[in-house]
Amino acid sequence: MNLNEPLGAFDGTQIVRFERLLPGPIERVWAYLTESDKRSQWLASGAMPAQPGGDFVMRFDHSLLAATPELPPEPYRQYAGGHDSYHRLLRFEPPHVLAFTWGSIQDNLSEVTFELSEAGDQVKLVLTHRNLSGRKEQLDVGPGWHSHLDVLRERLNGTAPASFWKISEQIKARYDERSEA
Repeated sequence: MNLNEPLGAFDGTQIVRFERLLPGPIERVWAYLTESDKRSQWLASGAMPAQPGGDFVMRFDHSLLAATPELPPEPYRQYAGGHDSYHRLLRFEPPHVLAFTWGSIQDNLSEVTFELSEAGDQVKLVLTHRNLSGRKEQLDVGPGWHSHLDVLRERLNGTAPASFWKISEQIKARYDERSEA
């Protein structure tokens, strides 16, 4: 875990954007975005369609992202055992662009886009989460993506975090400081 990693950049009140350099090659990082067994190690499981327009389900179980399973802290205890999230694939351009909806039908759907490009022996990942409802959602989504990207980096480096929830708690504190500034 790298606590010095830059915070997500807020653009207005509806966008949060991250840039990360990850160990390559690009096809390997793409696999961690699109293949259920690999994605489940840092974000959520679930088969993804290969064509835009297809709907899919991701199964989130944050307690399994750490080296040993752990119970979520009290604010997230309702998600113990995991939960499902419904999405629609918007773009699928291997191995460079992946985009899908985020949220449920009753919400205003936001959109997540991953863009990958080669950067020497590393891969530049740009994650942009658009159409957020405002600053409050930015301050919720930002630490979440930041934590998951830290776990992704660890997995690509062949390790697992000791505690996803501890990472999340420390990163959330950094975002909370930003909101108070």
